Amino acid sequence: MREIKELLSKIANPRKGLPEEVFLFVSQLTPMVNVELLIKDPLKGTLLTWRHDEFYGPDWHLPGGIIRFKELAETRVNKVALNELDATVSFIEKPIEINEIMNKERDLRGHFLSLLYECSLTSSLNKATKFDKNSPKNGSWCWFQSCPDNLIYQHEIYRDKIGL
Repeated sequence: MREIKELLSKIANPRKGLPEEVFLFVSQLTPMVNVELLIKDPLKGTLLTWRHDEFYGPDWHLPGGIIRFKELAETRVNKVALNELDATVSFIEKPIEINEIMNKERDLRGHFLSLLYECSLTSSLNKATKFDKNSPKNGSWCWFQSCPDNLIYQHEIYRDKIGL
């Protein structure tokens, strides 16, 4: 019990997120609930972001984020758009899909309940973060009229929804 109290003492405000080491610990014990943004445009296709970090990639994926303690999913959708794209979105109030996503080889950040929201941009994208194939950067964005071959494995379930 002492260890649990010590762990809890490291968490200032769980509504604002967890310290990285606490989050990674918790992610090995229970599924995380996250939102994924399926951002569509009738002319441009689907907006994806480049993922290349210690957990995923280098591949394309839908922008997304983990819901914080006592945070509404709708709030996280808006925060993902702002934090990952420096943009705003409108979206259908309810998720269009709920999926269980697992990484069979890894326990750390290895199990998610994912809420898929269909979205449209309501602001411009930051041109400075547009994907450059000569210098790919984690978090850069690109529109796709058809699904790219190199989609992160966990997002293969969305392949038929990506594109025009």
